Amino acid sequence: MEGQTWKTWRNIFNPGFASAHLMTLTPVIVKETLILCDVLRSFDRCGQVFQMKRLTDPWTMDIIGKVVLDTQLNTQTSENTMVNALKRQMRWLPFLGQLNPWERWHPFRPLVHWCNARTMNEYLYPELDRQIATFRAQSSEPTKSIVRLALQTYLAQDDSPKDVDETFKTFAISQIKQFLFSGYDTTSSTVCYMFYLLSTHPAVLDRVRDEHDRTLGSSLDQKVQKLKEEPYVLNQLPYSLAVCKETLRLFPTASTLRAGEPGFQVQDGQGRLLPTEGFMVWGISQHLHRDKTYWDQPDVFRPDRWLVGPEDPRYPVKGAWRPFEFGPRNCIGQELALIDMKIAMVLVLSMFDIAIAYTEIDRQKPRRPNNVNGERAYQATVGAPSGGLPCRIKVRETKAEGLI
Repeated sequence: MEGQTWKTWRNIFNPGFASAHLMTLTPVIVKETLILCDVLRSFDRCGQVFQMKRLTDPWTMDIIGKVVLDTQLNTQTSENTMVNALKRQMRWLPFLGQLNPWERWHPFRPLVHWCNARTMNEYLYPELDRQIATFRAQSSEPTKSIVRLALQTYLAQDDSPKDVDETFKTFAISQIKQFLFSGYDTTSSTVCYMFYLLSTHPAVLDRVRDEHDRTLGSSLDQKVQKLKEEPYVLNQLPYSLAVCKETLRLFPTASTLRAGEPGFQVQDGQGRLLPTEGFMVWGISQHLHRDKTYWDQPDVFRPDRWLVGPEDPRYPVKGAWRPFEFGPRNCIGQELALIDMKIAMVLVLSMFDIAIAYTEIDRQKPRRPNNVNGERAYQATVGAPSGGLPCRIKVRETKAEGLI
């Protein structure tokens, strides 16, 4: 969507992604994260190496399904036909750089996309109708799901219809798919990298756990209770937020591609104006976030850089950190992503010690493992850690028995 159409629908969905509203959904995110902890506990019992990404993917998907549509996808514990169709749809997307003509213009792709879209619609339309029916029956009561808030905003517009029409349904389904598609893989990968960096930097991990214990309580039970009863306590974790920002600096999982326009220019570092007409403009966060021009020790994991004042050489340069991009078209789900990260950090690290298992996995391979700029957990395909981040996990003394 572009222009006024985009602006209208962005304004309709903005209230649901506002920080104040998302904080009310903290108990939902806590519940899904405790299910993740239960799944992680099973790998402690069996002692196997596992790919963290395979567990954070369904965790993120379940959270998005609940907060956006108030539906229980249950992908952490079972299969979901709509989610499976979405994943198949993603696998069948063509890559722009694909040189194999068979892969780039696969004759079966339109049919596969149609079948997957039908499967997703057969699940999502009844769920949307359920939300609409709930809204009609309880229109005076506070709403929780993002879709219901969007519906409330849509009907409150001066030129809107008096009741839900097909226009809303069509755009709502399109946006729900976009939220699922864009949100689950990016947040999942970022949480994996957060665990990776903390597990390989024990001093930072100790400081994070100390902040959690001081602010939320020493036991997991206390942390869970505090988060449910006082969700705004998440804003009292400055070092944890610094860890989130530093993770996103080192391993941004998304970037923005925009079509150039006649008369629109961008300015380079030397002050030259460059025309964009006929070009695609792509902001490469991975390069910008590690540019020595803007960052002190750009390749080093230093959460403290986010806690210093402007007089400090480590202080981040304005505009140099762009994991969610800037301006009116920035990522609408950035607040939800940060809340997810902080809750995962609090609960998972309170209960488990995570050991990265690349060395163990690499010993089983006959060839030398790949590294990118000396990084074994390099970003692959859509920004995920290579190999899905192989891990071993061990339960700490604090346990979450009876919380799920």
